Amino acid sequence: MSFIKPHMSIGLGGSTTVKEIGLYDHVTSRKDITLFNQYESGISMEENSDRRHKGILADLYITSTNALTKNGELVNADGSGNRVAAQIFGPKKVLIIAGINKLVENVEEGFKRIHDVASPKNIERMNKAAISLGKEPRYNINNIGKKFTYINGDDEGRTTIILVDEVLGY
Repeated sequence: MSFIKPHMSIGLGGSTTVKEIGLYDHVTSRKDITLFNQYESGISMEENSDRRHKGILADLYITSTNALTKNGELVNADGSGNRVAAQIFGPKKVLIIAGINKLVENVEEGFKRIHDVASPKNIERMNKAAISLGKEPRYNINNIGKKFTYINGDDEGRTTIILVDEVLGY
């Protein structure tokens, strides 16, 4: 957790991986940082949107990736676009954590992984959440990821990728 310093502002991208490793709980419990947490229960859609916008201009943005090639390229699909926008431009630093299950040979396999693995699991997760709130499930393979990105580099020192030798997220 040495990436997170007192008085930092932190944005969060949607990430099961970040939750699974306990990093989400860690940052939400910190009182010495400014956290733009769009996942806080009970906030309005307007507040959610405001926090997403502020998050992409934070000192540090924490997220994962849908796929990481063996050459270090990031391949992603995103619904609203805040997660991929932050990976490209905005926050001073980006921390990307990925399980070994997200490692692929090349960009083509990355997009295949998104279609065959990540999107179906995200659809299932998001539709279950909707049903639990009494809403109609509305997510499907045609509307889950509207923005696709391929990133093959960044300014030196801006983005740190941590590859964990465990199956994390999807």
